Amino acid sequence: QAIQAINGHSDMSPEEFTNMVFQKIDANRDGELTLEEFITGVEKDEYLLELITKSFDLSNVLKVIQSG
Repeated sequence: QAIQAINGHSDMSPEEFTNMVFQKIDANRDGELTLEEFITGVEKDEYLLELITKSFDLSNVLKVIQSG
């Protein structure tokens, strides 16, 4: 729910989002993400880069807070 509130991405459950991230950037498929895998993966994936960038834009959080 926090992920959805931060990035406004409500059509995917947190579990689905996490699975999608791992499928895209867990380079060695060990079920764990190193910092290096995360950074490299996000830099190479335009969709994830945009999503992460939006996560740092707190305007969506303010909208959620204002709407109750």
